[in-house]
Amino acid sequence: MPDRAPRPAPAPAGAWLTFLGQLPPALPALHAGALADRHSKRKQMIIGDLVSAAALASVPVAATLDRLSLTQLMVVAAVQSAAGVLHDAAAISLLPGLVDRSLLQRSNSRIGGLFAVAATAGSNLGAALTALFGPARTLLGDVLSYLVSAWCTARVQTPESPQSAAEDRRLHTEIGEGLRYVNGDHRLRTLTLVNASTSFALALLTTLWALYLLRSLAMSATAFGVVLGIGALGAAAGALAAPALAARYGPGPMMLAALAITPLAQIPLLLASSGLVWQFAIGAALFLQLACAGAAGTTRRTIRQVVTADGMQARMQAVSTWLTSGARPVAALLAGGLGTWIGVRPTLVAGTCLLVVPLVVLYRSPLRSLLDMPGSPAVASPSAEAIPPPTPLGPIVPHPAVAVDVRHDRSTEGCP
Repeated sequence: MPDRAPRPAPAPAGAWLTFLGQLPPALPALHAGALADRHSKRKQMIIGDLVSAAALASVPVAATLDRLSLTQLMVVAAVQSAAGVLHDAAAISLLPGLVDRSLLQRSNSRIGGLFAVAATAGSNLGAALTALFGPARTLLGDVLSYLVSAWCTARVQTPESPQSAAEDRRLHTEIGEGLRYVNGDHRLRTLTLVNASTSFALALLTTLWALYLLRSLAMSATAFGVVLGIGALGAAAGALAAPALAARYGPGPMMLAALAITPLAQIPLLLASSGLVWQFAIGAALFLQLACAGAAGTTRRTIRQVVTADGMQARMQAVSTWLTSGARPVAALLAGGLGTWIGVRPTLVAGTCLLVVPLVVLYRSPLRSLLDMPGSPAVASPSAEAIPPPTPLGPIVPHPAVAVDVRHDRSTEGCP
């Protein structure tokens, strides 16, 4: 008999599970960014790792004592999710302080490639360990990984200059500064909207993707795993190729081309039927789609880091995380509703059409013609007094890089 995967949950149930699993990261994102700009980023990363390790360690302990419950698993998942947001807000914003800004794209490229490979290798290793030791004991390996991460972070030597007067100001004031800062810089605003709209479309697609492949196309578990592995290789290849592609074609045209190819790569999935030939076609299309995502995503992150002042790095990243993470659970619920109402394949078509939205957002921005990486901002960070309150025409934030003629420096602006 063919190696069939377990039947996935129906569209509404799967959508609710996805919604509940993806909602927690959106809730503490803005606060995590403000805390990372206020305090030591390395300490925040270490705290996030240790909290995650402690939460996960409670699962095998409870299983050994025969006290493990669904409630505990839900609490552990929520705590780990919040700790992960705390860690990532500091980790992503720490990179510009570790390397020269001229090396940011190469650094992001290597990190992105490594993460793509590690995600697939970790999933396969986890599956093997689960088969050998059971799910609860396998989590001890995950606990160890968090402890190793905390140890490595503690060994990072980099000067940090947290805000000296931050303790005298309210956290929500600093969160507001971050929101106005991103909205006031047309480059950050455009790239954040591209990230959020891409995340929304992909979340809608991925909510039903496994259901479609495993049930509608009767793909075996082995073939499904191979397809996912091919996609991860595409993400790694795209991330590693991003610096060369941006140098040759320009960051703007490269990102625009990647966003244009992404919805086209969905066509084989929409036209597919059962059979080995279509499985190869889906794998190749997924490789191309994730390669585009890796190249464009790495470049977008680099541009945002380059143009953001040092004291705003974490809050800038937190705004993007907040919007992209918030878009995913909403898209999951929409996918479940549409999947029930019009069917899975038509919903996938709708999600593919939504992938055109980030392309339009970028195309309508001057960033589409960005041929070189923009320059760094001239000041370290805006003070609270430097950011005026919103006006009827929208928030206005003086950003040093905005005052530079776009035609002179070509610094027009442009997801896990």
